[in-house]
Amino acid sequence: MSLISFLKNVGEKLFGASEAQAATPDELQKELAKHALSADNLTITVDGDKVTVSGKAKSTEEAEKIVLALGNTVGVASVENKLEVEQAAPEAVMYTVQKGDTLWKIAEVHYGKGQGAKYTQIFEANTPMLSHPDKIYPGQVLRIPPLN
Repeated sequence: MSLISFLKNVGEKLFGASEAQAATPDELQKELAKHALSADNLTITVDGDKVTVSGKAKSTEEAEKIVLALGNTVGVASVENKLEVEQAAPEAVMYTVQKGDTLWKIAEVHYGKGQGAKYTQIFEANTPMLSHPDKIYPGQVLRIPPLN
């Protein structure tokens, strides 16, 4: 279980959300469905700008993607991850995109100088939320998986 912080004034704008308030649990469920993300007995609760998610995810990766899909929406300042995981794996590092970042640059910072081409692993770790490697924005939180 962990609490992950987000910038609540950036991200996907969902119906009913504002910078002061996250979208309703139903709208957040629709956001997960849009990305084909789910967990058994998934429960989402909203308390102002804090979202809590619980249930049982198939993998650590799936749980992290659920948290990111919820948190990278307008009005969400934090997501409390109470998801249980069937197949545990090392957790990814969460990184908040800064102005001027590219996935190549992020790969060089996290994986080492000369490792920029590993940006494809970061891109894959964030699909389906990312549709193209060049479509990242400041304030967005990304999963940075351990190198294979």
